[in-house]
Amino acid sequence: MLDFAKTKFTIAAVAFGAMGQGALAQDFTLNVNTALATSDPLYAGLEAFQENIAEASDGRMAIVLYPNSQLGPDEDVLEQARAGAPVAVVVDGGRLAVFQNEFGVLGAPFLASGYDGIRKVVTSDMFEGWVDALSENAGLQVLSFNWWQGERHLLTKREVTVPADLSGIRMRTPGAPVWTGTISAMGATPTPLPWGEVYSGLSANVIDGAEAQFPAIVGANLHEVVSHITKTGHINLITGLVTSAGWFETLPDDLQTILRNEALVAGDIASYGTQDSLESIEAQLSDAGVIISEVDVTPFVEATANVYDDLGYGELRDVLREMAAD
Repeated sequence: MLDFAKTKFTIAAVAFGAMGQGALAQDFTLNVNTALATSDPLYAGLEAFQENIAEASDGRMAIVLYPNSQLGPDEDVLEQARAGAPVAVVVDGGRLAVFQNEFGVLGAPFLASGYDGIRKVVTSDMFEGWVDALSENAGLQVLSFNWWQGERHLLTKREVTVPADLSGIRMRTPGAPVWTGTISAMGATPTPLPWGEVYSGLSANVIDGAEAQFPAIVGANLHEVVSHITKTGHINLITGLVTSAGWFETLPDDLQTILRNEALVAGDIASYGTQDSLESIEAQLSDAGVIISEVDVTPFVEATANVYDDLGYGELRDVLREMAAD
């Protein structure tokens, strides 16, 4: 449950920090939170966003970056944004689905593979309708949703080749229904934890496994506490840069346009950078002693097929898969 007293304190702290770091030189400051480490290739996109906004706005806007969830868990930062704070967060669709249901389908299993196909979905007219609805209904403004973090794989302390091997494994996953439903359908016991607690949870055997994309695995040093990675690619992790709709609407029209345009450009920088890094990261993990296994994903696809219908995404699945494949 969200601690609203803590949230109000955080909002005040963020606002004060913005004044201290940017208000003397800039008219507007946006504080961007991410769970990712600075070593993650996606972070390079955030740094490009920071630089490009300063240039495109002629110094009227500053972006301040907070890696490693320095402003708090994603859910807390979303609540800060809904309350009108000048904050943004890199967040997945599953966490937004509690406000606008359609976003949850973006985290559903085996929707698409790679970046280019899912990019077509999150830059479509259909998706822009979801963006407008989220702003109106939840007070959250998507700047862009083309921040691809890679395909997520299974991280365990024992070999996994088929869904039955996951029986009895407490697997960390975000708490959104589309994520927990996917992991449960695969055969594991979904165990929501903040990302920052995954390493300690694995070390202390609070959880037995996790699922994540390659850059996040090395960013959190999870290769030190797991021995196996099974390449299922069960979730194609596309995320968005989301801020306060109330704050966004106070900006001059030209700065609103600049923010959205530069967020899209930076998302491409981040996503293609991630794509280019995957081979070397996989080699790094293998060199560290982790056993990385290619498996037939068909049993996992079949095991998770009902997740779409269970969450009411059956028809939407077919539309989006066709869109991604075009």
